[in-house]
Amino acid sequence: MSDLAVIGGSGLTSYDGLEVVRRESVGTPWGQPSASLIHGRLKGVDVVFLARHGAPHAIPPHRVNYRANLWALHQVGVRRIVAVAAVGGIRGGLDSGTIVIPDQIVDYTWGREHTFFEDDLDHVVHVDFTSPYCEHLRAGLLGAACSAGIDAADGGTYAVTQGPRLESAAEIDRLERDGCDVVGMTGMPEAALARELGMSYAHCAVVSNRAAGRSAQKLSMEMILANLDAGVAAVRRLVAEFVTNGLAISEAPPEGLMTGAPPSGD
Repeated sequence: MSDLAVIGGSGLTSYDGLEVVRRESVGTPWGQPSASLIHGRLKGVDVVFLARHGAPHAIPPHRVNYRANLWALHQVGVRRIVAVAAVGGIRGGLDSGTIVIPDQIVDYTWGREHTFFEDDLDHVVHVDFTSPYCEHLRAGLLGAACSAGIDAADGGTYAVTQGPRLESAAEIDRLERDGCDVVGMTGMPEAALARELGMSYAHCAVVSNRAAGRSAQKLSMEMILANLDAGVAAVRRLVAEFVTNGLAISEAPPEGLMTGAPPSGD
């Protein structure tokens, strides 16, 4: 059994190089996950893979059942998650193909089921989210990038928008004024739900395009997916290096993480 999972986003619906051992359909109190959990081995290390948008890639960001996805992974013993996400580059220098390991996040989404703690509670629960990402996992990913000769940006703020439409240039201007460096549509509530379940979590964000108004080129899904190819190939190399060398880093949970599961799912 593996305690490490990779959640794949756009461009990573399947995982080349993963030796598939079995596929598992996991039911949860929150409904069905996006896809079956794929248990496999990567470079000899047990890993669980989940396609965030389903297989095939058909679930839009605002319709992903984030609670079911995180609960299913927790239920099979996963305690550490590397979440791969396609993002747009806002900050200068974050061009297509760049990998970013963010250290902060801002949630601009609305209407998503964003917590496990809302019904049948004995008391109101507040979970510390000061540092939304596990620094141990971030250090492991950055170290793996260095070992693999991959240039990865250390830190940055990930703005999470509602989708599925792309942002306007004025919206990107606002995000930049707010201090955001990259923009995507799936970072929340995924990161917060992992925190509620006591799971260490880090993002491996691959820039698929310059954000709206930051390039003269018109944005299209065809262009974005084409640009993802090189970035996703680098992500696969980074994750392979991470699972073989990065896991030696201490895995003490960051402060504020809970242990066990919230009472509403028991």
